[in-house]
Amino acid sequence: MLNRPFFALHGWWLVGMLTSGTLLASDQAVAQAAERIEAQHTQAAFQQQIDTADEQTRSQWEELRRLERETRQLTADNASLTERLAKEAERQQRLATALDALDETRAALPVIEQNMAEQLSQWINRDLPFLRDERLARVERQPDERGENTSERINRLLEAWRVELGYGQDMDSWRGRLSQNGREREVDFLRIGRIGFYYLTPDGREGGVWSAQSGAWQPLNDEHLREVRSGLRIVEDQRAPDLLTLPLSISVIDQQGEQQ
Repeated sequence: MLNRPFFALHGWWLVGMLTSGTLLASDQAVAQAAERIEAQHTQAAFQQQIDTADEQTRSQWEELRRLERETRQLTADNASLTERLAKEAERQQRLATALDALDETRAALPVIEQNMAEQLSQWINRDLPFLRDERLARVERQPDERGENTSERINRLLEAWRVELGYGQDMDSWRGRLSQNGREREVDFLRIGRIGFYYLTPDGREGGVWSAQSGAWQPLNDEHLREVRSGLRIVEDQRAPDLLTLPLSISVIDQQGEQQ
């Protein structure tokens, strides 16, 4: 009978041991679960830090690329602006030089105008005496031209020079008054360039050629009178252009002297 309580106590002790082991195992499982949860939280926090760092890195990389693009654009714009500024500085320098020269040119314009007018008047006076009054009127200053400035006058003189040069390239005819030997009569004039100047009376019986050598009219024979009539009809488009056989108003030597 003494062994039974001992056995009973021993049994209770065994049950207690088993119960304690079970509780200890449960505590360990809870602790391990808590450690796993904490590890998961730590891993999640670490992953979030990584994601945040990646996002910042990407933002910084994009910002760096944007800054590089802007830097390249600014560099190109600066190079273009530098080139434009250099060209503008060169243009301003040329303009300043031109303005300096313009002042000198403007001061010389009256002398240039006077020389042009004198040379053109001399040319007309030495040339064949066709339409002389009309031609000299283009050169001489008229009362209504007082308001013109020097540059406008020079333009008018240049136009007069162009008209004079044109006379050497065409034929022309007109009816006008001829003063000769104290007589004044109406005749038909014929001009062939700057080498021939002729007149013919309306009845066709009398005519002449201007001689630059003698400075006077020389009479024409019947054959040359017919040639002058033909020339007048050619100018008036009454007959087709043809070769005219007429004495010249200037000699070959005079013509070579003018060309020189």
